Amino acid sequence: MASTFERNDARKGRKGHAPRHFQRRPEAGSTKDSADWIWGWHAVEAALENPRRGEPVRLLATAERARQIEARFGRLKTLEIVDNGQIAQHLPQAAVHQGVALRAGELETVGLDEFEARPGAVLLLLDQVTDPQNVGAILRSAAAFGAAGVVLQERHAPRITGALAKAAAGALERIPMARVTNLSRALEELADAGWRPVGLSGAAERPLAEVLDARPTVLVLGSEGEGLRRLVSEHCDELAKIPMPGGFESLNVSAAAAVALYEAAKPR
Repeated sequence: MASTFERNDARKGRKGHAPRHFQRRPEAGSTKDSADWIWGWHAVEAALENPRRGEPVRLLATAERARQIEARFGRLKTLEIVDNGQIAQHLPQAAVHQGVALRAGELETVGLDEFEARPGAVLLLLDQVTDPQNVGAILRSAAAFGAAGVVLQERHAPRITGALAKAAAGALERIPMARVTNLSRALEELADAGWRPVGLSGAAERPLAEVLDARPTVLVLGSEGEGLRRLVSEHCDELAKIPMPGGFESLNVSAAAAVALYEAAKPR
């Protein structure tokens, strides 16, 4: 049995050493760079194959995932084989990483002038949609329905990593994105280039199916709580609603985007 002195020494810790009782593993997401990571197999795979990404900064994978990565992309000098716990230490708590995480190079964005206003083309413009899960889901729908791109604000928009990339399931790397400072000016520029801005609003009189035509269209969606801001809605050619015969007043913004994109994808 340990002496009283030895027990006290264990509690206090020796000079220059942390007491063993208080030594803890870092919690998930405790590292400063956690916001810069992408995780989940589909998100990481798409980022690695995207030529618009810079070189990977750091790539963590379990042994099994490392074999899949090397089979697909060859040997990558940034690849580190680690266990699931070591990956989790770099990510937010409860992040479902599926055995792989990437600290990626910066994703290139595009200018508004790179969106071609061709008949039937559809853009999405998000007005202060800040939830990364919603933006990721919107990107996934945009890829599924062949949207030409997505326009986000520089501010009041989530980082293009992490939970957003996971929710997008690879669509983040496939949909061109523009980031702008002022959405009203962006809508003016797009209108001058031949795009027709159509805002989604539950208070609109006409349903979206009646408003859409074959012209290149910007579907403008507002924030999760407040909807479209006044200045943004004033820069829309027309406002439209999604009919909801079930009696609900509104849809989650990502669900509304999916319905609107489906409607816009129909031949006109």
